Amino acid sequence: MTTTSIRPEECGQPSAAGRVGHPTRPDRPAGFDRPTGSDRPTGSDRTAGPDRRDSPARRRNPLSAFAGFPRAIWVVFAGTVVNRVGFLVGPFLVFFLGSRGIPSSQTPYVLGALGAGNLIGPAVGGWLADRHSRKFTMLAGLLGTAAAQGALFAAPNAATMALAAIALSSTATMVAPAASATLTDNAEPRRRREAFALIGWAVNIGTAVAGILGGYLAAHGYWMLFAIDAGTSVAYAVIVAVLLPGRDSQKTDAPTETAPATPAGSGYGIVFRDRLVRKLLPLLGIQLFIYSLTESALPLAIRTDGLSPTVMGMAAAVNAGLVVALQPLVTSVLARFSRNQVQIAASTLIAAGIALTGLAHTPAGYAATVAVWSLGEVTAGGIPAALIADLAPTTARGRYQGAFSWTWGVARFLALAAGTTAYTLIGPAFLWWSVLAMGAAATAGVAALSPAIDRRTAAEA
Repeated sequence: MTTTSIRPEECGQPSAAGRVGHPTRPDRPAGFDRPTGSDRPTGSDRTAGPDRRDSPARRRNPLSAFAGFPRAIWVVFAGTVVNRVGFLVGPFLVFFLGSRGIPSSQTPYVLGALGAGNLIGPAVGGWLADRHSRKFTMLAGLLGTAAAQGALFAAPNAATMALAAIALSSTATMVAPAASATLTDNAEPRRRREAFALIGWAVNIGTAVAGILGGYLAAHGYWMLFAIDAGTSVAYAVIVAVLLPGRDSQKTDAPTETAPATPAGSGYGIVFRDRLVRKLLPLLGIQLFIYSLTESALPLAIRTDGLSPTVMGMAAAVNAGLVVALQPLVTSVLARFSRNQVQIAASTLIAAGIALTGLAHTPAGYAATVAVWSLGEVTAGGIPAALIADLAPTTARGRYQGAFSWTWGVARFLALAAGTTAYTLIGPAFLWWSVLAMGAAATAGVAALSPAIDRRTAAEA
């Protein structure tokens, strides 16, 4: 049940004014530079890619889709697995609030506060990752997360819980842009889809273990959930401190003569001036909102049906187990298909599976619906993050990834606040039918943008 994302690179953007033979296209941000020299793939590189992906050796060994990545990517992988083993508080927060006597009418306030931090952390994390270093940003976010976990557990009422929840989600989401920047820096453009799928796989490996532990631990004391969650954040920080290279090793594409190494600015304006990304991000945001309901509306539905927290643990385990078992194989098989078509199919499965939650009232029913949207998650495997990475100019990777993480934060905030409010005040049926309608609209929008996405990425290949 992945509710985090990972993403950035150098701030600022050179002007395209006066560049001979490179007029600014309407869907291309000013200063979007083509790679040159060894950074530009040769004709043989472009044609050999699909053949390598479809080779018999790759079909026999799906794990080869993740082979050959440099050390920094595997450091993020290892740390993510460790950290997600401790992803215990989020899925059981609704039940924890009930154990503390917080009524259902006040639950949306705490969950909304948890979502509000998602509006702060990604923007701060992206800026810090570009201005200082990936390593510094990840350490600050992980250690801050551990401290905020303790504050949330110790909070005596709904108001103080809300403040602690803002701090928790703000620090936790600082990590994502820096981790994604590390992936973008170290993965070749043709392998970014696999790199982000690898980290998604790591998330679910850890979450599978967390799902097994979570229900048992919640039944024997919620303090265990908070202790393990904080402890794994500290463990990830130790892995980063010891193994992840510092700023000097951050990789950037070599600047061209027309693209100075020092960017002109450090704001997010370049992202908002990019017409294509400006249209794409809201559509991805709708899809992320739908997916984020698995963190908020799903446990509410389970609790409404009078089922125990162990059912939520079962749902998390089914989701993570399917992703762990299928992600390498599906990533390898789907590599031969159009990325945009795969993304459209994946988002359709996710929306349909989550909407079907309205028909589930037993543990078996919930397991079946989780299986449907989990297959969608496996199918999507790393595509949205890799797509944003490919659309970003080399000097603005951090801001593009920060904007994507912020979009996810907005989606999660709305799922935690508006989604739970709609469920409790209007009714579950309204929410689940809305999921179907929004999913169809977003899928149609992404399909309409696919030709422009293909032109842009093909031109820069």
